[in-house]
Amino acid sequence: MLKKLFRSQLGPLFALLVIVLFFSVADYVFSEGYFFSARNFRVIMSSASLIAVPAFGMTIIIIAGGIDLSAGTALTLSGTVLALILKHSTVAAGDPGFAWTMCLALTATIFTGGLCGFLNGGLISATKVVPFIVTLGTMTIFLGVGQIIASESTVYAAKENIPVWLRYLCYTGSNSENYLISGLPISTSVIIAAVLAILVDLLMRFTVFGRNVFAIGSSESTARLCGINVPWTVVAVYTLSGFFVAIGGLLYFADVKNGNPSDGSGKELEIIAAVVLGGGSLSGGRGSIFGTLVGALIITVIRSGCSQLSIPNTYTHIIIGGIIIVAVIVDQLRHGSPEWFFRMLPKSDDR
Repeated sequence: MLKKLFRSQLGPLFALLVIVLFFSVADYVFSEGYFFSARNFRVIMSSASLIAVPAFGMTIIIIAGGIDLSAGTALTLSGTVLALILKHSTVAAGDPGFAWTMCLALTATIFTGGLCGFLNGGLISATKVVPFIVTLGTMTIFLGVGQIIASESTVYAAKENIPVWLRYLCYTGSNSENYLISGLPISTSVIIAAVLAILVDLLMRFTVFGRNVFAIGSSESTARLCGINVPWTVVAVYTLSGFFVAIGGLLYFADVKNGNPSDGSGKELEIIAAVVLGGGSLSGGRGSIFGTLVGALIITVIRSGCSQLSIPNTYTHIIIGGIIIVAVIVDQLRHGSPEWFFRMLPKSDDR
């Protein structure tokens, strides 16, 4: 039984349940017992959606055998573009004509994220340079562009220029009227993440594009022999990922109510970690949207649990980093037929 669980895709979910149980007990014994509360779970799910949405795009990239280190700075660049347009709006939310301003802001945000992804994919396909190096370079480029348009400061939009739906997009309070579905205390950001997860999962499972992405990640040379246009597929993968990064930028702005390009540094590690913790393989060819959701939850549950136990952020980073290393090792063991590992497991579990 343990062997089957170890090899299955349910491993990350089992790990999440163990972590939730651990922090629930630890918080009850050593703290105030707030961890296992409805409010805290709303906060955890909302925080997880901020990681999961851009991680959906990263999942597609990693399945295709790539990586994107620029996701964090591209995300905050998109959020900064949104903040700038709303800041300089001459009409307030609710006034005639504001709908056009909001359409412009959303279009510019999506275009920014998509353009960042298109540039990454185009450079990788045209130069044949490994994605790690290309996106390492564009990571700093997007950061610099964001700092230039933001005049090296945080961009604050006036409260009256932020529409109500955007203001409460990541709301986790007790007022049921501020949720998308009145009486259902689930943050709108969580609903957006769930809908996107379903759509991306369907895309990867039941379309030619999805099969091509898996084929490229498993063996690029074989994919070429099968007639797959690898360069254009790579461009499409990174551009699509840019779309999810832009949605992540929208959620980022809704969460903090400002745009700061410098906030993006380090976010790419969280996004990649969510994919890895969810069972995605950095060698390509493997990954799942459900697993990425679980990975994002693992990160936010650990953060929340450490916060409830008053564990400093420095130690929280160490814990998450250690768990990521363990997840990669487990992935290698699970897909490498490690018979020596299974010999160490209790034989009674295999009956």
